[in-house]
Amino acid sequence: MGINILHLLSLLLLPLVATAMLQHELFAVPDDPVILDYHNGTLVTGNYSINIIWYGDFTAAQRGIVIDFITSLSASTPAPSVASWWKTTSLYQGGGAQITLGSQYFDTNLSFGKSLTRKNLSQLATDNGHHKNAITAIFTAQNILVEGFCLASCGIHRWATAGKHNGTKFAYLWAGNSETQCPGGCAWPFHKPIYGPQDPPLIPPNGDIGMDGLIIRIATLLAGIATNPYGDGYFLGDKLAPLEAVTACPGTFGTGYYPGYPGKLLIDETTGASYNADGLAGRKYLIPGMWNPVTKECTPLV
Repeated sequence: MGINILHLLSLLLLPLVATAMLQHELFAVPDDPVILDYHNGTLVTGNYSINIIWYGDFTAAQRGIVIDFITSLSASTPAPSVASWWKTTSLYQGGGAQITLGSQYFDTNLSFGKSLTRKNLSQLATDNGHHKNAITAIFTAQNILVEGFCLASCGIHRWATAGKHNGTKFAYLWAGNSETQCPGGCAWPFHKPIYGPQDPPLIPPNGDIGMDGLIIRIATLLAGIATNPYGDGYFLGDKLAPLEAVTACPGTFGTGYYPGYPGKLLIDETTGASYNADGLAGRKYLIPGMWNPVTKECTPLV
């Protein structure tokens, strides 16, 4: 399960080639409403930690953007916030997890080199850290090539087994800093899209196109893990290429969104940056809307 660029672009292009555009959302309401079916599997619930693998070079400031986002997920902050966004996952039957920051591993020596395969990602996730009640998150620096990155996806989440007799089943995700490789595909709306309307990009709330774009991917993948960790939770369509809690709602950042336009957002008066969620430590983030199983609608935070 991943963030498929071609799917994103096709959705944003769809009604600009039939009255619309590129993959971030459509002007007209779809004939069929988005409905994610529950496939009776296990969801992420209870107390979970997120263990991070930093693959390649990240500055302390870049790591701080991600760490503050993760610690904001289960914080007590008023809406619209990262925490209020995350609470939507608890509305899914059998879901609802309290998230804490776990261990951090720094692979600056690049144990698999500068070009990673999907198998390498699985091995990194399996070989590092504890896995019981934990999610492993692999983040690759902007100069690291990953199989399918930019060509097919901006990130993925999968599951694997570890521990004695491979008895522990766990979920993991990978997402990369896209600033130098494909910002138009994986860092929109902080960069002009590859196709579609070429409106000026938004100012990123943390001043880093690659990392603010990465936050969008992390949010997307964590929502997917929370509601469909093992491929039998909530999703729409093919099990091998499912539309999940956020990927079923592309481009839904603010009210009035449509393809190529992220919607009406909050603006930081000091920096002019666009955001829709407050986090801890005074952080501001732009995170995508999520499908709400109660209202059965894709709902942006603002």
